[in-house]
Amino acid sequence: MSPPGRPKAESQSAQREGSPVNPLLDQLREIVGPANVFTEDVDTAPFLTDWRKRYRGRAQAVVRPASTADVARVVQACAAAGVPMVPQGGNTGLVGGATPDMDGRAVLISLQRMTRVRAIDTDNDTITVEAGCVLQGVQQAARAAGRLFPLSLAAEGSATIGGNLSTNAGGTQVLRYGNARDLTLGLEVVLPDGRVWDGLRGLRKDNTGYDLKQLFVGAEGTLGLITAATLKLYPLPRAQRTALAAVASLTAAAQLLNRIRAAAGAALTAFEVMSAVCLRSVARELPGVRLPLAPESSAWFALLELSDVEGEEHATAMLERTLGAALEDGEATDAVVAQSVAEAQALWRVRESIPEAQAKLGGNVKHDIAVPVSRVAEFVAGTDAALKAQFPWIQPVVFGHLGDGNLHYNMGAVDGTPLVRVFEQEAAINAVVHPAVAAYGGSISAEHGLGQLKREENRRYKPTVELDLMRAIKTALDPRGLMNPGKLL
Repeated sequence: MSPPGRPKAESQSAQREGSPVNPLLDQLREIVGPANVFTEDVDTAPFLTDWRKRYRGRAQAVVRPASTADVARVVQACAAAGVPMVPQGGNTGLVGGATPDMDGRAVLISLQRMTRVRAIDTDNDTITVEAGCVLQGVQQAARAAGRLFPLSLAAEGSATIGGNLSTNAGGTQVLRYGNARDLTLGLEVVLPDGRVWDGLRGLRKDNTGYDLKQLFVGAEGTLGLITAATLKLYPLPRAQRTALAAVASLTAAAQLLNRIRAAAGAALTAFEVMSAVCLRSVARELPGVRLPLAPESSAWFALLELSDVEGEEHATAMLERTLGAALEDGEATDAVVAQSVAEAQALWRVRESIPEAQAKLGGNVKHDIAVPVSRVAEFVAGTDAALKAQFPWIQPVVFGHLGDGNLHYNMGAVDGTPLVRVFEQEAAINAVVHPAVAAYGGSISAEHGLGQLKREENRRYKPTVELDLMRAIKTALDPRGLMNPGKLL
């Protein structure tokens, strides 16, 4: 959800005649200015509903600080009053991690005004940005300096760096560059008591104790509030080549992945898979999206991208040679190679349109899961069969990042079955999928986080000792449980 604009001043009249005095709100207005403390429903509503509109909460105020010093003072004031705090970036999360509960006590702290690029160091290949910077803006700032910031995901036009780090975002280039965690060198964090930890170090080696930044990456705002980060940059690729291949099965897709990885090494930056069901939904709901291969031509499709190679001719020759061998050996049944940037973007548009097409169809029960790459095909075949045995009307809608074992293993309904039936059976569907994920050595949340959606479910699959360690860290840093309560743990 894009950040709302500044509300009309008259809607922010905080102390209308007869309204109760709230010393905390007065203090917050003094810190960030009255125009940046929202209390009226019309102003707070966009912040209190999650992107999927699955969760709605209440808050006594939404506060928009403009600096780390502001954030520290806001946190100190809330901590002194014993008031819970909910950090929020672009509000594009999928598990309710940035939405407060319904008791209305919390103060929601929005980082949308903290958008400065503080520094770019091309000699050290780092960029230091504030938490409210939109991911796409960070990518553009890096590119303007002749560098690549490789984190890329569908919501990059509205998701913010603070949220990306708090959820350890993945995206399409994890295969080559890793998750958000792997791209982070340093953090600046406001702790639950209002102290500021300045860990904005651009070092790739530092063996002076615990790697504290890793506590906060993926913590979903439960241990502190990330206000800035120093991130890794990379040289811009000299060439980039994208291709779409039809494959008969997920086993064949894995074989193709191994073949291309062996040929290209680190030059393979992305390897996505999509079922024919996904492509049919795009064709049906988004006729403006061009499909270079017909959905009826195969059960599965692989989208792959090479970069960081010696040059365009070399990249094209390597990709065409490798795909040609795969076609001869039956790993692929058809393939197209993008011949221009526009054609490459068109191929990626197919992949990125799947969630939009599914939303137009009414949505589905979502599973953001990960299993070892070597077991993906076995997991899908076995779990599909188990689900269809129990729910004959179910329609798996599967796509995702095969290169790192992360699948969006979603469940819809076959044509003619009301979608409400799927959502009514969500708990029963989860009761099939989640144990299967655990049995295959996987995770029930690969990149979306736990938030409210999977908080309780996680207790079923995390070893007790891991949960105990997580609770010990939470207690040590936030003993009163004021920082984003009700999430993750």
